Amino acid sequence: MEVTQQLCGLEVTSAQVSRATQLLDEELQAWRQRPLGRTPYVILDARYEKVRHGGSVIDCSVLLAIGILPDGRRAVLGVSVSLSEAEVHWRTFLGSLIERGLHGVELIISDDHTGLGQARKACFAGVKWQRCQFHLAQNALHYVPRVSMRSEVAADIRSVFNAPNRAEAERHLHLTVEKYRASAPELAQWMEDNLSEGLTVFDFPAAHRRRLRTTNVLERLNQEIKRRTRVATLFPNEAALLRLVSAVLIEISEEWETGKVYLSLETD
Repeated sequence: MEVTQQLCGLEVTSAQVSRATQLLDEELQAWRQRPLGRTPYVILDARYEKVRHGGSVIDCSVLLAIGILPDGRRAVLGVSVSLSEAEVHWRTFLGSLIERGLHGVELIISDDHTGLGQARKACFAGVKWQRCQFHLAQNALHYVPRVSMRSEVAADIRSVFNAPNRAEAERHLHLTVEKYRASAPELAQWMEDNLSEGLTVFDFPAAHRRRLRTTNVLERLNQEIKRRTRVATLFPNEAALLRLVSAVLIEISEEWETGKVYLSLETD
């Protein structure tokens, strides 16, 4: 308040600050609860921020959902901040999207976040899932026994993901797994168990695949959130974190919804 007085020549009382905060929270809450509609493609992600809780500093999860709408534009569908267990948080968040009218989902794109799998199956039974190819490729490198093999393994995984169709992708995957069966058995087993989760995108139009095979569309959101939260460093509570993140997301979502078409759905 002293800073405001020096900068603006005005004295702001604590009651005025509280009132302004209340009005802001009401506006942000209205945006978070706005009705949703048919959304063919939904991308989910999670990030963590430091929050003070009960005298300790802990990681607080921030769940994000964006969608590609029927007109081909993107929109931020929702955000949730909570200290609850991962599956409980995801299930509550996904359920809230459905309660707000989200329907017509044909594909969900995400990484293999803790708790998301069971929550996704419970809330979106029968909806196809595309596991982020970028993160799959990164995760695979943890199973490479020698650093000198990493470039070759990365190239082999790209050959799977860049195949012209699903049949070719599965053929490349089989050959790649067998190639490393003897020299890197843990890697081969991991690829056999996991890489097929990145091939769901082949069930969708070729013109859509580049946009749907990773969660990279969320990168700008995360960069903006990180840029703003870096200044705060530590949030006093969940409400303060949710307030800042929501304000960032509203700004970006409005740009998306009034900007250029992100993906033409006319090829459906």
